[in-house]
Amino acid sequence: MKLAKAAFLLSALWMPMAVWAGPEVVSGPGAEPECFAPWSAETKYLQWPAKEGPYRIALVNGFVGNTWRIQMVKTAKAFAEDPAMKGKIAEFKVVSTGTDAPAQLGAIEDFINQGYDAIVTIAVAPDGFDRVIRLADKNNVVLVPFDNVLDTDAVMQVNEDQLTMGRTWAEFALKELKAAGVTSGKILEVRGLAGNSVDRDRSQGINEVFAADAGPWEMVSVVGNWDDGTTQKVVADAIAVHGQFAAIVGQGGSNGVIQAMKDAGHPWVPVAGESENGFRKAIAEYSDEGLKGISIGQSPGLVAIAMKAAVSALEGNPMPQLISVPLPVADYTQLKDGANFWSDLPDNFFTVNEFPPCGVNISGPAIMAQSEADSN
Repeated sequence: MKLAKAAFLLSALWMPMAVWAGPEVVSGPGAEPECFAPWSAETKYLQWPAKEGPYRIALVNGFVGNTWRIQMVKTAKAFAEDPAMKGKIAEFKVVSTGTDAPAQLGAIEDFINQGYDAIVTIAVAPDGFDRVIRLADKNNVVLVPFDNVLDTDAVMQVNEDQLTMGRTWAEFALKELKAAGVTSGKILEVRGLAGNSVDRDRSQGINEVFAADAGPWEMVSVVGNWDDGTTQKVVADAIAVHGQFAAIVGQGGSNGVIQAMKDAGHPWVPVAGESENGFRKAIAEYSDEGLKGISIGQSPGLVAIAMKAAVSALEGNPMPQLISVPLPVADYTQLKDGANFWSDLPDNFFTVNEFPPCGVNISGPAIMAQSEADSN
């Protein structure tokens, strides 16, 4: 009898630990595979215990000093009010903590301790999050990094393939250069925000493609922080110091690249960049004059996929540990006003915010009506 009682007490103590141990690794397929596509055939699936909604969800952003991040925050707020999501969210809070990792970690911990059900985040660094991952698991909180993701398979993450994006940019530039008979020269690489996995992976892809080519190519690197104003300045400085570039490959701040080239009278050359509306306008306008451009969008709408994935996980559905969002690519031969850029929208508007397989289509007016301010 004593042994049975002791066993019962041990099992009673063990049961809460099992319930609050974080997600279980399960077999696929997961929920809505047309939307939540696994990164590869090797991607594992995670499943959290189902919770009854509606849910309390927080967005813990880091840096908010460029137009992409501002639009991302606005998109999150707009999606939280979308009819497809509104009934599933009891409370939605937003905080931007800057580039300081301890501040971001502290904000995530605070939301966990307040009892939030899920937290989506753009990590300011690819590592150092072990503590908050353990705390989230202990409290059965779904933590979803997206865009700048973590170097771990312990949490569900949402991203586009940044390495492939960098390679695609560089391959396009090389193809256009060779078509024009240019086989050597200086290539200007405009990097993003230092310390982020996105900047690291894109740069790796860009440089490995040029390094593998016979060339010779001289790589010149500047840091534009994915920001138009900063990029315009560093590109202008690079042109002043180095003279003419054979091509420019920029991770973001693409409007700044174009403006710096105009101001310096730099001839149009192949330019690879992001999905800013103004960049696509410029490609469409000047491609016949030599601006052979490619625009690949890292959409601010990734936040909507991360939020939708968090809700699906809270509902108890099996989910891929790493969710792959396809790269939306458009080059100078494919651009069409009113389809993949808009002459009547601001230059700094990012053009890709609809994901038909996920039922996500957030209008420009709905996004721009929101504020990027914290709501905590």
